[in-house]
Order: sequence, then C-alpha cells, then structure tokens
Amino acid sequence: MKLIKSTLIFVICLTAFNSFSQYTDVINSNRPGVSRSAFSVGTNVAQFEVGPYMINEKRTPALQTEVSGFGIDFAARYGLLFEELELNIEGTYQNDTKTYFSSIAFDELRSNFKNLTIGAKYLLYDPYKNSENEKPNLYSWKANHKFKWSSLIPAVSVYAGANYDTKNNPYTAQGIEGFSPKVMVATQNNFAGGWVFVINLIKDRIGTNQSDFQYILTLTHSFNPKWVIFGETQGIQSDFYADNLFRFGGAYLWGKDFQLDSALTFNTKDTPSVFSVNFGASYRLDFHKDKEIDNGTSAKDEGARKSRENKQTTDVIEEYNKKHKRKSQDFN
Repeated sequence: MKLIKSTLIFVICLTAFNSFSQYTDVINSNRPGVSRSAFSVGTNVAQFEVGPYMINEKRTPALQTEVSGFGIDFAARYGLLFEELELNIEGTYQNDTKTYFSSIAFDELRSNFKNLTIGAKYLLYDPYKNSENEKPNLYSWKANHKFKWSSLIPAVSVYAGANYDTKNNPYTAQGIEGFSPKVMVATQNNFAGGWVFVINLIKDRIGTNQSDFQYILTLTHSFNPKWVIFGETQGIQSDFYADNLFRFGGAYLWGKDFQLDSALTFNTKDTPSVFSVNFGASYRLDFHKDKEIDNGTSAKDEGARKSRENKQTTDVIEEYNKKHKRKSQDFN
C-alpha cells in the first residue's frame, strides 16, 4: 500500500511539473547514456554533467593493437530565454596507450579530445505541454499504469552545433582540422509506469572525410523516485569508423540537484573489441523562476493555486487511506 501511495504522489508531481514547462523540481540529466533528451533543462538553469571512464580495446583475432587508458565525458547545459531553448558545450577527452604488436612491439602515447562540440537544442513539439486534463486516477494504480495510445506521439527537438578538432588528432581521420557542422533530431516518449524511450539521429562532422551517421536508442525505467536503470544501443557508420555499441547502467538521485550514475559499454565485434566502465555525476545550479502565464495570473498566484490543488490531492489520498483502513478493520 505504501508503494502505491508513493507512486501516486510521484505521478501527481510529474503531472504538475509537465503542465508548467520543461523545468522540473529535480535534476533531469542526459547521463549515464550518451543520447540527448528532447527537453531542455529549463530557463536560468545551469547544469554540469561529468563522467570519468576506463577504456580497453583489442583488435583480434591476430592481436594487432591494444588500447588501454582513461578519459572523461563532460557537458555544460544552460536554458536561455525560452523554455524550449538550451545552449550546451560537450566533449570527451581521452588519454591512453596504444600498443602495436609486430616483429618489434612498441607503444604510442596518445591524448586529445575525441570530440568537442558547442551547439543549441530547440524543442519543436511537446505533446505533454497541454496535458493538464490528464489527471491521475487516485483510486486505481492500474489506470495510471495502463498503456495510452497518445503516448506514442513523441516530443521532438532539433540540434545544431559545431565540432572543433585540432590538427593531427590521433582520434580522427587524417586531414580533420578546425570546425565542422553537427545536426541532430531527438525524440522522446514518456510512457506510463516510469518508462522513457529516446531516439537520436545524428549527422556529425558534415563535409569532412569523417562524416558519420549515428543512431542512438535509449530505454529508461524509473522503478522508484530515487533509482533509474537504462539500456542503450548506438550505431556508428562512416568510412573512418563503424561500430555497434551497447550500454547498461543506472543512476541514483542523491538530491533534487545532484545525481550519481554508472554504466558499462561494450560491442560484439573484434576489430576492435570495446569494453568501458564509467562513473559519473550531474549537478545543477537552479535559478529558475516561473514566468507570468497568458491569462495574466502571476507565477506566485499560479503557484498558490497549485499548492491548493496539491493539498486537495493529499486530502483525497488521506481520506482514501482512512476508508481503506476502516474496511480492513471491519473485515477483520
């Protein structure tokens, strides 16, 4: 019974958050996967996401090379002007040793940015924006978790950015240098029961000899307000590098502005085989303030109205619990 009550309250909170904007009372991180949510962090919110990792790659069957080292993924996100707009800078820095096995084995020490990108994301369509009428059923856990056909309509955002690659970067193809465009379409479906499905379609380093296409599919499940697990597949296709990567992991909400996470990454081929472990964290500086809504009611008044609604909801839940308790006693 406690679990059902907690779930109902959690669903109610999410409904209240979505009816206002993309901003939520708790941090909304892209980690620990590499896909990007369709939603922004919210206006006047600065968010930082970082994750050190260990990497090992082997090229077999005849062992030709082996890469062993560490790196760090990072991202800084900021919601500017509109709820739908997010500016961000993100990248990956790696330091490793590449060992060549031949008649004379030797090591190559490498370090550089595998990618460094600055860009902007804008939400084109939000199917949850006007979902105020979809109130949770306070008396039926099943009704709140049943499948809804409307959930098949995803939120859609677009991204445009620019990569920066230095000359003679060991992680890029020869001749890659300077800026190159990157574009992406991101969709997101929020299903009942705490399931979220994200799709990213990416065209990277456009116009270079390492122009690649990527797709990322991420399925996330929050089985309580603190813990989240996920599974992800990423496909990469270019003349320089092609792979299919798989990730599994989870995240823990330490506080409303702080998240911890971990994930494993691997593939199924041996040219090269990839295995990586990462541990990460996300933190936000929340300066968000609700703007005045269209009917002239101030954000303060709207907040008071929401507080009254939440109190009414709490009263309904308490009344339901009292009735349930009386019924149990009568039965006994």
